[in-house]
Amino acid sequence: MSTAVNRPMSAAEWVMLLSLSVLWGGSFFFTGVALSALPPLTLVVLRVGIAALILNLILPFADPHRSRCREAWAAFLGMGILNNVVPFGLIVWGQTHIASGLAAILNATTPLFTVVVAHLLTSEERMTGNRLAGALVGLGGVSVMIGAGAFAEAGSNLPAQLAVLGAALSYALAGIFGRRFRRMGISPLATATGQVTGSTLVLLPVALLVDRPWTLAVPGPSVWGAVLGIAALSTALAYLLYFRLLASAGATNLLLVTFLIPVSAILLGASVLGEHLDPRHYLGMVLIGCGLAAIDGRVFERVGMRRSEDPAVYQGRDI
Repeated sequence: MSTAVNRPMSAAEWVMLLSLSVLWGGSFFFTGVALSALPPLTLVVLRVGIAALILNLILPFADPHRSRCREAWAAFLGMGILNNVVPFGLIVWGQTHIASGLAAILNATTPLFTVVVAHLLTSEERMTGNRLAGALVGLGGVSVMIGAGAFAEAGSNLPAQLAVLGAALSYALAGIFGRRFRRMGISPLATATGQVTGSTLVLLPVALLVDRPWTLAVPGPSVWGAVLGIAALSTALAYLLYFRLLASAGATNLLLVTFLIPVSAILLGASVLGEHLDPRHYLGMVLIGCGLAAIDGRVFERVGMRRSEDPAVYQGRDI
Protein backbone atom coordinates (compact mmCIF):
# COMPACT_ATOMS: atom_id res chain seq x y z
CA MET A 1 0.00 0.00 0.00
CA SER A 2 1.32 3.45 -0.93
CA THR A 3 2.05 5.80 1.87
CA ALA A 4 1.15 9.44 2.00
CA VAL A 5 4.63 10.54 1.04
CA ASN A 6 4.96 8.20 -1.95
CA ARG A 7 2.53 10.14 -4.17
CA PRO A 8 2.37 13.27 -6.30
CA MET A 9 1.95 16.45 -4.29
CA SER A 10 -1.45 18.10 -4.01
CA ALA A 11 -2.15 21.61 -5.25
CA ALA A 12 -1.96 22.94 -1.67
CA GLU A 13 1.45 21.30 -1.18
CA TRP A 14 2.75 22.82 -4.41
CA VAL A 15 1.58 26.24 -3.20
CA MET A 16 3.44 25.71 0.09
CA LEU A 17 6.56 24.57 -1.80
CA LEU A 18 6.49 27.65 -4.04
CA SER A 19 5.90 29.89 -1.02
CA LEU A 20 8.86 28.30 0.75
CA SER A 21 11.07 28.93 -2.27
CA VAL A 22 10.07 32.61 -2.27
CA LEU A 23 10.79 32.94 1.46
CA TRP A 24 14.22 31.31 1.10
CA GLY A 25 14.93 33.03 -2.21
CA GLY A 26 14.19 36.37 -0.54
CA SER A 27 16.75 35.59 2.16
CA PHE A 28 19.48 36.55 -0.32
CA PHE A 29 18.22 40.15 -0.25
CA PHE A 30 18.15 40.24 3.55
CA THR A 31 21.55 38.56 3.82
CA GLY A 32 23.17 40.97 1.41
CA VAL A 33 22.05 43.94 3.49
CA ALA A 34 22.85 42.40 6.87
CA LEU A 35 26.36 41.21 5.91
CA SER A 36 27.34 44.81 5.21
CA ALA A 37 27.56 45.31 8.99
CA LEU A 38 27.54 41.87 10.62
CA PRO A 39 29.94 38.88 10.39
CA PRO A 40 28.35 35.69 8.99
CA LEU A 41 28.29 33.68 12.22
CA THR A 42 26.68 36.49 14.19
CA LEU A 43 24.05 36.88 11.46
CA VAL A 44 23.26 33.15 11.57
CA VAL A 45 22.84 33.27 15.36
CA LEU A 46 20.57 36.33 15.12
CA ARG A 47 18.60 34.60 12.38
CA VAL A 48 17.86 31.42 14.31
CA GLY A 49 17.74 33.15 17.72
CA ILE A 50 15.11 35.75 16.79
CA ALA A 51 13.15 33.06 14.92
CA ALA A 52 13.27 30.90 18.07
CA LEU A 53 12.01 33.82 20.17
CA ILE A 54 9.11 34.47 17.77
CA LEU A 55 8.08 30.82 17.58
CA ASN A 56 8.39 30.27 21.35
CA LEU A 57 6.06 33.24 21.91
CA ILE A 58 3.50 31.82 19.46
CA LEU A 59 3.72 28.17 20.52
CA PRO A 60 1.77 28.34 23.85
CA PHE A 61 -1.23 29.90 22.10
CA ALA A 62 -1.18 27.83 18.89
CA ASP A 63 -0.26 24.32 20.05
CA PRO A 64 -2.13 22.86 23.03
CA HIS A 65 -0.09 19.62 22.83
CA ARG A 66 3.31 21.26 23.17
CA SER A 67 4.03 19.26 26.35
CA ARG A 68 5.21 16.44 24.09
CA CYS A 69 8.14 18.62 23.07
CA ARG A 70 9.84 17.92 26.41
CA GLU A 71 10.35 14.32 25.34
CA ALA A 72 11.91 15.31 22.01
CA TRP A 73 14.75 17.68 22.91
CA ALA A 74 17.43 15.25 21.75
CA ALA A 75 15.65 14.95 18.40
CA PHE A 76 15.26 18.74 18.15
CA LEU A 77 18.96 19.16 18.84
CA GLY A 78 19.85 16.56 16.21
CA MET A 79 17.56 18.24 13.68
CA GLY A 80 19.08 21.63 14.43
CA ILE A 81 22.60 20.29 13.93
CA LEU A 82 21.75 18.52 10.65
CA ASN A 83 19.51 21.25 9.19
CA ASN A 84 21.17 24.45 10.47
CA VAL A 85 24.49 24.15 12.31
CA VAL A 86 26.38 21.84 9.92
CA PRO A 87 25.09 23.15 6.55
CA PHE A 88 25.18 26.83 7.55
CA GLY A 89 28.74 26.45 8.78
CA LEU A 90 29.91 24.51 5.71
CA ILE A 91 28.24 26.88 3.24
CA VAL A 92 29.53 30.03 4.97
CA TRP A 93 33.07 28.61 5.00
CA GLY A 94 32.78 27.31 1.43
CA GLN A 95 31.55 30.64 0.08
CA THR A 96 34.63 32.39 1.44
CA HIS A 97 36.67 30.34 -1.06
CA ILE A 98 34.36 29.79 -4.09
CA ALA A 99 31.89 31.97 -6.00
CA SER A 100 28.28 32.07 -4.89
CA GLY A 101 27.10 30.79 -8.30
CA LEU A 102 29.12 27.59 -8.01
CA ALA A 103 27.99 27.21 -4.40
CA ALA A 104 24.35 27.50 -5.51
CA ILE A 105 24.85 24.78 -8.14
CA LEU A 106 26.55 22.49 -5.63
CA ASN A 107 23.78 23.15 -3.10
CA ALA A 108 21.22 22.20 -5.77
CA THR A 109 22.51 18.62 -5.55
CA THR A 110 20.37 18.31 -2.39
CA PRO A 111 17.45 16.57 -4.20
CA LEU A 112 19.91 14.09 -5.75
CA PHE A 113 21.32 13.23 -2.34
CA THR A 114 17.78 13.02 -0.98
CA VAL A 115 16.63 10.57 -3.67
CA VAL A 116 19.57 8.28 -2.83
CA VAL A 117 19.42 8.66 0.98
CA ALA A 118 15.64 8.21 1.07
CA HIS A 119 15.98 5.04 -1.02
CA LEU A 120 18.61 3.62 1.33
CA LEU A 121 17.08 4.64 4.66
CA THR A 122 13.31 4.46 4.14
CA SER A 123 10.79 2.02 2.74
CA GLU A 124 8.28 4.68 1.66
CA GLU A 125 10.36 6.98 -0.56
CA ARG A 126 11.96 4.54 -2.96
CA MET A 127 14.05 5.68 -5.90
CA THR A 128 12.31 5.58 -9.28
CA GLY A 129 13.57 6.37 -12.76
CA ASN A 130 11.36 9.47 -12.89
CA ARG A 131 12.69 10.80 -9.60
CA LEU A 132 16.34 10.29 -10.49
CA ALA A 133 15.91 11.71 -14.00
CA GLY A 134 13.92 14.66 -12.65
CA ALA A 135 16.61 15.46 -10.09
CA LEU A 136 19.30 15.40 -12.80
CA VAL A 137 17.27 17.59 -15.17
CA GLY A 138 16.48 20.03 -12.35
CA LEU A 139 20.16 20.26 -11.43
CA GLY A 140 20.91 20.93 -15.09
CA GLY A 141 18.33 23.70 -15.08
CA VAL A 142 19.95 25.37 -12.07
CA SER A 143 23.36 25.12 -13.79
CA VAL A 144 22.03 26.68 -17.02
CA MET A 145 20.25 29.46 -15.12
CA ILE A 146 23.32 30.46 -13.11
CA GLY A 147 25.54 30.25 -16.19
CA ALA A 148 28.73 28.61 -17.43
CA GLY A 149 30.88 31.23 -15.70
CA ALA A 150 30.12 29.57 -12.37
CA PHE A 151 32.17 26.55 -13.46
CA ALA A 152 35.31 28.59 -14.15
CA GLU A 153 36.84 27.57 -10.82
CA ALA A 154 35.30 24.11 -10.64
CA GLY A 155 38.74 22.49 -10.75
CA SER A 156 40.16 24.47 -7.84
CA ASN A 157 39.36 24.93 -4.15
CA LEU A 158 38.26 21.31 -3.85
CA PRO A 159 37.86 21.41 -0.03
CA ALA A 160 35.44 24.35 -0.31
CA GLN A 161 33.43 22.57 -3.00
CA LEU A 162 33.31 19.40 -0.90
CA ALA A 163 32.14 21.53 2.04
CA VAL A 164 29.12 22.80 0.08
CA LEU A 165 28.38 19.27 -1.14
CA GLY A 166 28.59 18.16 2.49
CA ALA A 167 25.99 20.80 3.33
CA ALA A 168 23.70 19.43 0.63
CA LEU A 169 24.12 15.91 2.06
CA SER A 170 23.38 17.25 5.55
CA TYR A 171 20.14 18.85 4.28
CA ALA A 172 19.16 15.51 2.73
CA LEU A 173 19.85 13.63 5.98
CA ALA A 174 17.88 16.26 7.90
CA GLY A 175 14.89 15.69 5.64
CA ILE A 176 14.95 11.97 6.46
CA PHE A 177 15.67 12.55 10.16
CA GLY A 178 12.81 15.05 10.48
CA ARG A 179 10.18 12.52 9.43
CA ARG A 180 10.20 11.15 12.99
CA PHE A 181 8.39 14.18 14.43
CA ARG A 182 5.14 13.25 12.72
CA ARG A 183 5.36 9.75 14.20
CA MET A 184 6.00 11.31 17.62
CA GLY A 185 2.79 13.36 17.32
CA ILE A 186 4.64 16.69 17.37
CA SER A 187 3.13 19.47 15.29
CA PRO A 188 5.05 21.33 12.53
CA LEU A 189 4.95 24.49 14.68
CA ALA A 190 6.45 22.72 17.69
CA THR A 191 9.05 21.02 15.48
CA ALA A 192 10.11 24.31 13.87
CA THR A 193 10.32 25.91 17.32
CA GLY A 194 12.40 23.07 18.74
CA GLN A 195 14.78 23.01 15.79
CA VAL A 196 15.66 26.73 15.76
CA THR A 197 15.87 26.76 19.57
CA GLY A 198 18.30 23.83 19.51
CA SER A 199 20.31 25.51 16.75
CA THR A 200 20.54 28.71 18.78
CA LEU A 201 21.81 26.86 21.86
CA VAL A 202 24.59 25.26 19.81
CA LEU A 203 25.60 28.32 17.75
CA LEU A 204 25.39 31.08 20.36
CA PRO A 205 28.50 30.15 22.40
CA VAL A 206 30.48 29.65 19.16
CA ALA A 207 29.51 33.11 17.86
CA LEU A 208 30.34 34.72 21.21
CA LEU A 209 33.76 33.07 21.17
CA VAL A 210 34.62 33.70 17.50
CA ASP A 211 32.95 37.03 16.61
CA ARG A 212 32.84 38.73 20.02
CA PRO A 213 29.76 40.69 18.87
CA TRP A 214 29.97 43.16 21.77
CA THR A 215 33.01 44.65 20.01
CA LEU A 216 31.10 45.35 16.78
CA ALA A 217 29.63 48.70 15.80
CA VAL A 218 25.88 49.02 16.38
CA PRO A 219 24.10 48.29 13.06
CA GLY A 220 21.78 50.84 11.46
CA PRO A 221 18.00 50.53 10.97
CA SER A 222 18.28 48.97 7.50
CA VAL A 223 20.50 46.18 8.84
CA TRP A 224 18.13 45.49 11.74
CA GLY A 225 15.23 45.45 9.28
CA ALA A 226 17.05 42.87 7.18
CA VAL A 227 17.82 40.77 10.27
CA LEU A 228 14.15 40.81 11.31
CA GLY A 229 13.11 39.94 7.76
CA ILE A 230 15.42 36.95 7.50
CA ALA A 231 14.47 35.77 11.01
CA ALA A 232 10.70 36.23 10.86
CA LEU A 233 10.02 35.42 7.20
CA SER A 234 12.94 33.36 5.86
CA THR A 235 13.35 31.31 9.05
CA ALA A 236 10.34 31.25 11.41
CA LEU A 237 7.60 31.19 8.75
CA ALA A 238 9.74 29.23 6.30
CA TYR A 239 10.44 26.40 8.76
CA LEU A 240 6.78 26.20 9.69
CA LEU A 241 6.04 25.51 6.00
CA TYR A 242 9.08 23.20 5.80
CA PHE A 243 7.93 20.87 8.57
CA ARG A 244 4.30 20.94 7.42
CA LEU A 245 5.44 19.83 3.96
CA LEU A 246 7.86 17.25 5.36
CA ALA A 247 5.05 15.65 7.36
CA SER A 248 2.65 15.45 4.41
CA ALA A 249 4.76 15.20 1.26
CA GLY A 250 8.02 13.57 2.37
CA ALA A 251 11.67 14.53 2.15
CA THR A 252 12.14 13.92 -1.59
CA ASN A 253 9.26 16.21 -2.57
CA LEU A 254 10.11 18.82 0.05
CA LEU A 255 13.73 19.29 -0.97
CA LEU A 256 12.72 20.08 -4.54
CA VAL A 257 12.61 23.60 -3.09
CA THR A 258 16.38 23.69 -3.70
CA PHE A 259 15.67 23.90 -7.45
CA LEU A 260 13.11 26.66 -6.97
CA ILE A 261 15.17 28.95 -4.71
CA PRO A 262 17.39 30.25 -7.58
CA VAL A 263 14.25 30.81 -9.67
CA SER A 264 12.63 32.83 -6.88
CA ALA A 265 15.80 34.82 -6.25
CA ILE A 266 16.22 35.71 -9.94
CA LEU A 267 12.54 36.59 -10.43
CA LEU A 268 12.57 38.73 -7.28
CA GLY A 269 15.68 40.49 -8.57
CA ALA A 270 13.96 41.18 -11.88
CA SER A 271 10.67 42.37 -10.38
CA VAL A 272 11.97 44.31 -7.37
CA LEU A 273 15.40 45.50 -8.49
CA GLY A 274 14.75 45.69 -12.24
CA GLU A 275 17.51 43.18 -13.03
CA HIS A 276 17.69 41.90 -16.63
CA LEU A 277 16.71 38.33 -17.48
CA ASP A 278 18.83 36.55 -20.12
CA PRO A 279 17.69 33.66 -22.36
CA ARG A 280 19.62 31.23 -20.13
CA HIS A 281 17.39 32.20 -17.20
CA TYR A 282 14.26 31.23 -19.13
CA LEU A 283 15.86 28.01 -20.42
CA GLY A 284 16.94 27.10 -16.90
CA MET A 285 13.40 27.66 -15.60
CA VAL A 286 12.00 25.40 -18.33
CA LEU A 287 14.46 22.64 -17.44
CA ILE A 288 13.66 22.99 -13.73
CA GLY A 289 9.96 22.78 -14.55
CA CYS A 290 10.57 19.60 -16.56
CA GLY A 291 12.57 18.12 -13.68
CA LEU A 292 9.80 18.89 -11.19
CA ALA A 293 7.20 17.40 -13.55
CA ALA A 294 9.27 14.22 -13.88
CA ILE A 295 9.61 13.81 -10.11
CA ASP A 296 5.91 14.55 -9.59
CA GLY A 297 5.07 11.95 -12.25
CA ARG A 298 1.46 12.89 -12.98
CA VAL A 299 2.09 14.40 -16.42
CA PHE A 300 3.82 11.25 -17.65
CA GLU A 301 1.15 9.00 -16.13
CA ARG A 302 -1.59 10.94 -17.92
CA VAL A 303 0.28 10.82 -21.22
CA GLY A 304 0.72 7.07 -20.80
CA MET A 305 -2.96 6.60 -19.99
CA ARG A 306 -4.04 8.61 -23.02
CA ARG A 307 -1.76 6.62 -25.29
CA SER A 308 -3.12 3.35 -23.93
CA GLU A 309 -6.69 4.57 -24.50
CA ASP A 310 -6.00 5.78 -28.07
CA PRO A 311 -7.75 3.44 -30.56
CA ALA A 312 -4.92 4.01 -33.01
CA VAL A 313 -2.57 2.33 -30.56
CA TYR A 314 -4.70 -0.79 -30.44
CA GLN A 315 -5.12 -0.70 -34.21
CA GLY A 316 -1.36 -0.57 -34.60
CA ARG A 317 -1.01 -3.58 -32.30
CA ASP A 318 -3.42 -5.60 -34.45
CA ILE A 319 -1.51 -5.02 -37.68
